[in-house]
Amino acid sequence: FLAAFAALGSGDVDLVLVPEVPIVLDGPDGILPYLRRRVKEHKFAVVVVAEGAGEELLGVSEEVDAGGNRARPKIGQFVREKIEEYFEGFGETATIKYIDPSYTVRSVPANGADSLYCMQLAQNAVHGAMAGMTGFSVGLVNNCIVYLPIPQLVATSPRTMDPHGMTWERIVAMTGQPNTASPKEDDDDKEGSAEKEGDVDELVLPEPSLQ
Repeated sequence: FLAAFAALGSGDVDLVLVPEVPIVLDGPDGILPYLRRRVKEHKFAVVVVAEGAGEELLGVSEEVDAGGNRARPKIGQFVREKIEEYFEGFGETATIKYIDPSYTVRSVPANGADSLYCMQLAQNAVHGAMAGMTGFSVGLVNNCIVYLPIPQLVATSPRTMDPHGMTWERIVAMTGQPNTASPKEDDDDKEGSAEKEGDVDELVLPEPSLQ
């Protein structure tokens, strides 16, 4: 979501690559012909690449970092090299300014509101722990500090972007880039496929209680 929202907030981005949408390099929907057209029209193009994009091209890495997190493919360097090679195929030179922000995006100094919010979270976390609670997180819901069970919080967290949702549709409309998202499967097809495989469980609702 960080790359998507940054691109939408900027309004100056010509291409956004995210893990949820497969990358097509060449062909009618390829990003390389599209970028060359944009450069011909505007003399430049801005590309935003999200961490984790391009695993369908580079494969899933088995390496892990010091924190135990799976290493992401170096998609930024890969795309840069492919752009240079593509332009060279037309006898042209692409001058690319490659910027890896790394943790710069998280290094903005906290303002007064941030400090107050952090203090409230910390104080209430201590209150919850001293009350004997475990497995919870502290958050702000409807302007009230609440305790949230971590399993429930993680289970409902939108960790991936819907490639058929409004955010991606806005990006495609803003950039004009080819939409390489996989076709959306109809609900009827999903239901029919699940019934055929025997994966549909009957939903039994409890009897209403008058107590």
